[in-house]
Amino acid sequence: MGRFRVPRTCFSFVSVSTVFQNSVFHLSTVTFKTHLEDGNFSYAKEQFATLCSNGRIREAYHNFVSYIWSEPRLFSNLIQACIRTKSVSLGKQLHSLIITSGCSSDKFVSNHLLNLYSKFGEFRAAVLLFDRMPTRNTMSCNIMIKAHLEMGSFESAKKMFDEMPERNVATWNAMVTGLAKFEMNEESLFLFSQMNELGFMPDEYSLGSVLRGCAHLTALFAGRQVHAYVMKSGFESNLVVTCSLAHMYIKAGSLSEGERLIRLMPNCNVVAWNTLMSGKAQNGCFEGVLDQYCLMKKAGFRPDKITFVTVISSCSELATLGQGKQIHAEAIKAGASSIVDVVSSLVSMYSRCGSLQDSVKAFSEGKQRDIVLWSSMISAYGFHGQGEEAIKLFNGMEQENLPGNEVTFLSLLYACSHCGLKDKGLDFFELMVQKYGLKARLEHYNCVVDLLGRSGCLEDAEAMIRSMPMEPDAIIWKTLLSACKIHKNAEMAKRVAKEVLRIDPQDSASYILLANIHASANKWQDVSEVRKAMRGKMLKKEPGISWVEIKNQVHQFCLDDKSHPQSAEINRYLDELTSEMKMRGYVPDTSSVTHDMDNEEKEYNLAHHSEKMAIAFALMNCPEGMPIRVMKNLRVCSDCHVAIKYISEIKNLEIVVRDASRFHHFKDGTCSCGDYW
Repeated sequence: MGRFRVPRTCFSFVSVSTVFQNSVFHLSTVTFKTHLEDGNFSYAKEQFATLCSNGRIREAYHNFVSYIWSEPRLFSNLIQACIRTKSVSLGKQLHSLIITSGCSSDKFVSNHLLNLYSKFGEFRAAVLLFDRMPTRNTMSCNIMIKAHLEMGSFESAKKMFDEMPERNVATWNAMVTGLAKFEMNEESLFLFSQMNELGFMPDEYSLGSVLRGCAHLTALFAGRQVHAYVMKSGFESNLVVTCSLAHMYIKAGSLSEGERLIRLMPNCNVVAWNTLMSGKAQNGCFEGVLDQYCLMKKAGFRPDKITFVTVISSCSELATLGQGKQIHAEAIKAGASSIVDVVSSLVSMYSRCGSLQDSVKAFSEGKQRDIVLWSSMISAYGFHGQGEEAIKLFNGMEQENLPGNEVTFLSLLYACSHCGLKDKGLDFFELMVQKYGLKARLEHYNCVVDLLGRSGCLEDAEAMIRSMPMEPDAIIWKTLLSACKIHKNAEMAKRVAKEVLRIDPQDSASYILLANIHASANKWQDVSEVRKAMRGKMLKKEPGISWVEIKNQVHQFCLDDKSHPQSAEINRYLDELTSEMKMRGYVPDTSSVTHDMDNEEKEYNLAHHSEKMAIAFALMNCPEGMPIRVMKNLRVCSDCHVAIKYISEIKNLEIVVRDASRFHHFKDGTCSCGDYW
């Protein structure tokens, strides 16, 4: 068995034992001539090509070595077979033989070697080979452009493109696709336009890239122009292009057009279904995602990891734990439950549905963990008010030598702000900037303002907003306004509310917060003026809505809801429950009612808040002792927070409430937030 080395002056490959016997030197000249004279050459080439296409590289070489040596371009078949079978060591040995054969200067063979090295990610070897090629052609440059782009070296690819004396359609397609890959979407569109003007026909991949660029830019008009070109060029029946078109329309805000394209596809595939479901999710149609998922399965398509991530994330948004568990079971059956992207979505789904225990279980069972999965679990702990656990997890992540990113630190800051860990939160903010070199975004500053505000450091919070390196938005001012409500600082509240309304004059939540602050101080005249200002701007308070899932059906409630079929029974049950609560010491917090009415009316109003009605309905319809999970679109008011603690003690069960800010786990008369929310 011979050994071959590529000369070290050109390439620094490690010497490998070759599986190719260099038997050409032992061949009988008579035998070699006989093959050619018998007219078997073309037949032999066919057999040789068949062996190569089937990946039988060694056999192809040993059986037809004489033909290869007589026509060295046949090495290209062996190289292509190495690419298909991912045999990098065989490819390197073939390169040695090519040098030995004396055909290394052949452009055709060298281009195949270039392609092999670029496909295997052997970028340094590809550059060395390209630099030493005595003659190159457009194909050589095209391969190197793609290699540069694969390695993330856009500037090198662009330099080569600009210096090429002539380009073909593959050159243009590679650059258009590369620009889109680097999210240089406007440049990609410009190059596509140039390509079209010069008469070059794009392929399905460059069309798909341009359409993705239009999607990222939400450039509906440009997307429609590309759509017209697609129809003119005969690509309208191409699955890749049609899916890209549908994705473009959906991302650019035209869900109906994207959905129509997919419905008209003659041969729908999983990619098309995923495109439609992702589009519905992006447009907030989460129930529609679950409907499409059911239709997809009925049509006989097998969900992939993208399907599961989209559907599980939709369950997360809807907070439908039962359906989420069903889809988790289906992911297990499909063998997708251990894929890190699916595990991350499961951790988030269980967390947002109120089952932190299942989040921890999904995380601990994950075989692979990337930064997204770690951050999802840290976020879950923070969302459920377990800041210390979130910090422990971050420490564990650091021990795994995984650096935190912007999302990781956002989750940590959130966890600290909701647990009163002011000093630790400030330390993490400094760590993010100083040690990890991450640039703090507005969301990070918002968490720090929340951290300071909840801790009562209102002046420090305001100073931070005014000293930020970016312009504050309405959200960060509203965060401080909420802190003013907690600490009953009416003077600062007025000043902060002006800042919010300067940025967003139509923000009804700020008026409501200001009215609540005045109401808690019994300043009914001020409350009246705030409400008058709201009427003048035709603003209405966002109604509080709570919902609960029972037997895979979601039941929704609003204040004093009479639309539910069991509303009369719910009211009677609430009356009995309120009486029992009062016997145990519950006193309704009428200060949280912002209307000037007598105490009896205020108490009736409080008793029929949406979360209380949802809990009453669940108690009436769930098995005794079963935990209740209620979701609400707004923050839980102080009275409901106290009342639910009493209910959890009376009924001896756990009640989990997710409001707009966090999760509250009520059990044995206490709440997991420690009354810090």
